[in-house]
Amino acid sequence: METKAAIANDDATKLRELSNHTIHTASVHQDPSDIAVAVVVYSISKIIERKDYRQDPQWEKFLNNFKLCIDKSIKYAEKDDEKGFAMGIACVRKSINKLSGKLRVYIQDVFKRAEINKASRIYEHGISMEQTAKLLGVSMFDLANYAGQTGIANVSENKTIDVKTRIKTTMEMFG
Repeated sequence: METKAAIANDDATKLRELSNHTIHTASVHQDPSDIAVAVVVYSISKIIERKDYRQDPQWEKFLNNFKLCIDKSIKYAEKDDEKGFAMGIACVRKSINKLSGKLRVYIQDVFKRAEINKASRIYEHGISMEQTAKLLGVSMFDLANYAGQTGIANVSENKTIDVKTRIKTTMEMFG
């Protein structure tokens, strides 16, 4: 429901916030449905930020189809119908495939980048790169490249401690 309201209000910031909350949950549960939702919500936040694409004659039809797909997904989610929910999310992809020209290319690119972005966030939560790549269906190369550019791999929690320091810390704990 919050997603629908944020879309209606063109609130890209709220959509990214919702996506981040969802990706945190997805990191804990490693649920592909949560991941798909995070990618879709993040993608639409990036799409509505760009006002220039609204001039495209296909924009209104795409946005209306997108909203219908979200409505379907919500209805199925409320009924705990995972299969129906997955169909609702797949509906979003189908609405993109119906587009043509620059709008289609742009939106497909946004979704691809969103998948890599959300994969990097899951990786940041401590899930292995291989597992993360599998969960999102992205290549490990793309994920590693993105993580390297963003500095995620350099976060101190991801660095190992050298052997001498590890032994010293262990000795202090048990000493």
